[in-house]
Amino acid sequence: MKLTHRVVILATTVITVFASALAAVVLASPARGASLAVGSAVRITATIAVGTRPLAVAANSRTGTIYVANTLDNTVSVINGRTNTVVATIPVGRLPQGIAVNERTNTIYVGGDILSVISGRTNTVVATVPVASGPFGVAVNPHTDTVYVTNDGTVSVISGRTNAVVAMVPVGSSAMAVAVNERTNTIYVTNEGSRVSVISGRTNAVVATVPVGGGPAGVAVNPRTRMIYVTCDGPDTVSVISGRTNALVATVRHVATPVGVAVNPRTNTIYVTNALENTVSVLTG
Repeated sequence: MKLTHRVVILATTVITVFASALAAVVLASPARGASLAVGSAVRITATIAVGTRPLAVAANSRTGTIYVANTLDNTVSVINGRTNTVVATIPVGRLPQGIAVNERTNTIYVGGDILSVISGRTNTVVATVPVASGPFGVAVNPHTDTVYVTNDGTVSVISGRTNAVVAMVPVGSSAMAVAVNERTNTIYVTNEGSRVSVISGRTNAVVATVPVGGGPAGVAVNPRTRMIYVTCDGPDTVSVISGRTNALVATVRHVATPVGVAVNPRTNTIYVTNALENTVSVLTG
């Protein structure tokens, strides 16, 4: 079943916190994506009430703070990771759908009808940056202090020092998710046209376009192996791209309605949310 990713509304107003029990998880084989039911292999340790329709979440591991974008409230909930309590609610632009943290500067970037820049020290919006229509995904390269925001057909490149748009990179129709390999200064953007645009952070230009499965949604990077993982809900697969050759090198099949994806580079493990199954598939890199 194909999902519409441009506006994904979660039917909940709470955040669920899981304990780190991933050592007990059996990694899936590429031939058949094993999945774990949420709440079985990992233990729920808290459920935190936030705003209406929380869509995106990001964490600052240095401060132990979690940030949740509440799409219909136009707010960001700030959660203390030690106490699992909301310590602040910050008004931001309309329909926030993407969020990213620069841990080096303790700055949070929230994509909505504008890009809201939040100070993690004061929990206040310190700047707003106009971007193109339809902002969705947000990613940060902390090494270059640069922010990337996907729009309808472009990626806005924003300086974290000046909070100004320094470039607009055309990538095709309906740019969705964005991820950064901070080691190579390369940016990867999923497009609804069944492809991934590869952008050089040095030139702010598309250097390659990689065909992937239908309905690409989420994207994540392992900077150590330079492998990129793209969820494709059309054929229910995960496309694997080599960052060295910018070519599709593998397709993981039998992953039910994959949407979100994240990578643990230390263990070379990939986690994929199965949107309609209420499960997470665990893949070994």
